Amino acid sequence: MIRRSVMANRLRVIRPRPILRRCRGDAFKQNNHDHRICKVLGSIYKFMGNIAPAAEHVLHEQKLERLAEVAVRVGLGLKIGQELVMTASIDSLSLARRITEHAYRAGASLVTTLYSDDSAALMRYRFAPNESFDRAPNWLYEGMAEAFKNGAARLAITGSDPLLLSNEDSEKVGRSNRAVSVAYRPALELITRHEINWTIVACATPAWASAMFPDDHSDVALAKLWDAIFETSRINHEDPVANWKTHDANLHRRAAYLNEKRYTALQYTGPGTDFRLGLADDHLWIGGGTTAGNGIYCVPNLPTEEVFTTPHKDRAEGTVTATKPLSFQGTMIEGIQVRFERGLIAQASATRGQDVLEKLIDTDEGARRLGEVALVPHSSPVAHSGLTFLNTLFDENAASHIALGRAYSGCLRNGEKLTPDQLAAKGANDSLIHVDWMIGSDNMDVDGITASNVVEPVMRNGEWV
Repeated sequence: MIRRSVMANRLRVIRPRPILRRCRGDAFKQNNHDHRICKVLGSIYKFMGNIAPAAEHVLHEQKLERLAEVAVRVGLGLKIGQELVMTASIDSLSLARRITEHAYRAGASLVTTLYSDDSAALMRYRFAPNESFDRAPNWLYEGMAEAFKNGAARLAITGSDPLLLSNEDSEKVGRSNRAVSVAYRPALELITRHEINWTIVACATPAWASAMFPDDHSDVALAKLWDAIFETSRINHEDPVANWKTHDANLHRRAAYLNEKRYTALQYTGPGTDFRLGLADDHLWIGGGTTAGNGIYCVPNLPTEEVFTTPHKDRAEGTVTATKPLSFQGTMIEGIQVRFERGLIAQASATRGQDVLEKLIDTDEGARRLGEVALVPHSSPVAHSGLTFLNTLFDENAASHIALGRAYSGCLRNGEKLTPDQLAAKGANDSLIHVDWMIGSDNMDVDGITASNVVEPVMRNGEWV
């Protein structure tokens, strides 16, 4: 931009108004001198018009490189000789290839990428027999679990169409999701127990961009989404890796403070919400990166603004209302309001996607209980963007949230060493699913309740006290 401004200033010096006026008509043809000047000016204007798009393209490529570098160095902490299993849509090729390059540069022994195709997924709903929706590629997920057990890292590139299945049969969507949950469980357990280093990073795709910016031309929408991803993923800093280290340390300090307080419960108060949530026995607050069971330090989500822990599965009471829509497996669920009694959902409603919500919480008994609670300030970069991303990776980092389903054993003291029965005894929930939904806003207050029933402010108007 500076370069263009300087050149434009120079042009104003050399372009006298009489010559410009003559360039607009046929009279200039009678003066070869004026004709040559006009041709030069025309060439300069054409060159100037090409500078901005070219410069923007170069800047975009630089940021894409930075994002790939951050994904490998910060998100994964990939080690020399380690394999990487990556999943991505075919619309994410540009980022997937850059991550592959950075992974090999970091010393990866093998990078295996499993690509998905939204159009192919839709074909199943249009043409597959009914019994197809009770099936999942067990062999694929068994292979992934085996790779993780043998030391492979996991990276997921998110960016699929949030509305992909919004017009499909919700009953089939629910059956398909359950089949995948069952098949994926052996691999997912290694992730939720933090046995391996893993991370999730986003790639802007045309369908996602159009869903977020429906009134913009597709190219404009895609550019806007990329800008938002770069900004919220902290890529726009001069040294993104160093900035992430500072941010990671700040999240660790916040988690340490909450661990020192040892609250037994949290009380949420806001529009449509009057909710008390007990915390699991021996719970641990976690924020930022963590050292996986394989000894490798990783930051699981890029971006991340949360500090989170495990709630007690039997100690949720009251009503809680979602503050953002939930994009779940290609369908939208909006206006969620849930009433809990003794930890269990007693009543659930949604203004859109009610049938999908009901099938979600009917996945198994644990799907009606909570497995995670996370606190996020309203001033986070994601919230500051003012955007609803229609993607949980981002929207959960714009607002405090809770998650239906499976708990993270890593959020309990020595949780990775506990049996399922021991985890349950401490209040950790078990389920095939783990689905976050957002409940925080700038109108939300959160109080911590101590073992002696003392109430202390934790958040006011969505910000840390």
